[in-house]
Amino acid sequence: MTEVQKGHPKGLYWLFFAEMWERFCYYGMRALLILYLTKTLMKSDADSYVLYGAYTSLVYAVTVLGGKIADNILGYRYAVILGGILMAIGEFMILGGNEFWLLMGMAVIISGNGYFKANISSIVGRLYPDGDPRRDSGFTIFYIGINLGAFLATTVVAEVGHRYGYDMGFLLAGIGMVLGAIIFMFGQKHYEGHGLPPDREKLFKPVVGPLNRFHITILGTLAVIPVFYALLRYSDVVGYLLLATAVYVLYVLLSASFKGDKILRDRMLILILLMLFNIVFWACFEQAGSSLTLFADRNVNREVFGTEIGAATTQFFNPLYILLFGSIFSVMWIKLSKMGKNPNIPMKFGLGIVQLGLGYLVILLGNQFVDEAFRVPLFTLALLYMLHTTGELFLSPIGLSMVTKLAPKSMTGTVMGAWFLSIAGANYVAALLAQLTGASHGDDGAMISPAESLAQYVDIYSKMGYITVGIGLLLVIFSKPLNKLMHGVK
Repeated sequence: MTEVQKGHPKGLYWLFFAEMWERFCYYGMRALLILYLTKTLMKSDADSYVLYGAYTSLVYAVTVLGGKIADNILGYRYAVILGGILMAIGEFMILGGNEFWLLMGMAVIISGNGYFKANISSIVGRLYPDGDPRRDSGFTIFYIGINLGAFLATTVVAEVGHRYGYDMGFLLAGIGMVLGAIIFMFGQKHYEGHGLPPDREKLFKPVVGPLNRFHITILGTLAVIPVFYALLRYSDVVGYLLLATAVYVLYVLLSASFKGDKILRDRMLILILLMLFNIVFWACFEQAGSSLTLFADRNVNREVFGTEIGAATTQFFNPLYILLFGSIFSVMWIKLSKMGKNPNIPMKFGLGIVQLGLGYLVILLGNQFVDEAFRVPLFTLALLYMLHTTGELFLSPIGLSMVTKLAPKSMTGTVMGAWFLSIAGANYVAALLAQLTGASHGDDGAMISPAESLAQYVDIYSKMGYITVGIGLLLVIFSKPLNKLMHGVK
């Protein structure tokens, strides 16, 4: 056994810290965004939610394109470096302090995230040979890096933004991304030759005058930034664009399924059904950075040991619980498998959605302990996010794995793209759900009272809770017949 095989490849740890700082950047900016829109740019809740939803949905949608460009042209290393540089530039552009610079910065971050998020995980996978038993453990370590970055973002960046101004928070997030890019570049000698361009000679060979494919890719990336800017400026268009893309992808998946045998048809059908349930879950879960943050700002007592934490800081519960519970769940699934009691995939999806709904019903409990300023105790969000996180651990880790197992080899890329599209669509639907809370302004445009605001949040969140618990239970009840459509895939 070689030295490398005894432990994990050294490259894993460089990638761990690069991804940690990238998530520090992304989640730091995301934590502050809704507050920046409503408090600094003075946008209404409704307009802020639509812009927030357009941004987060585009961030997920472009990972499909970023992955394809890396696979066919740039290679994963150049893609990650380019993505990191773009994300840092985008953060610094937001410091311009007005709506133009915010939208332009967000457009640049979308472009960068498409390159970074899709491809750094691919390098992690390439560090391990097929069948290497260390692979799952390596990805677990990498996943800790993701959530450590998110935890630091929702504490450090969020609190800096709360105490010293949102621009300082965005600046700190940008510095974090610079650190991530530098760490990634310095770690390249440890990536064991993986992540290089598929054809380096072809990449740098002139094709149009002095311009080679690398130059053209960079220019194309810069050219698409104004397109993202326009989509953010006219956020409603994003919803129609996602819907049209979803109809096309659904047509492609169904067409392929009817050309195959019964097993392929059944597996494609269950994939499509679980993608729909995936949208339900993430549409409700992704209230964290939008309506739940404004709820924390207006109707949650955030005093901790005599000091008031920022509303954005309340988002730290989710990554903290992931860090605490992630390995416990991993061990639990293995032990349940050995006992023959591991729930099937549709059952896990259903139980995850039930827990999500129960999290929203915690609001009813918190409403029994309202103070004189019409604020619920902080434990309300602590319990809500705990149930949301346990629900996430039932559903999220198995999603991508399920896609790779159910999709035919010839369509893995297409089906994976459809999965990411479902998450992108969920983020846009999340914005529409957040609009229902509409707690900042009454019909005449004036601020509503804290009492009215609390009543509105409790009403909408409890309805979301009851409906999602019902949807989850429905999936649990029909999990056995649905599992048969998988034809043995676990």
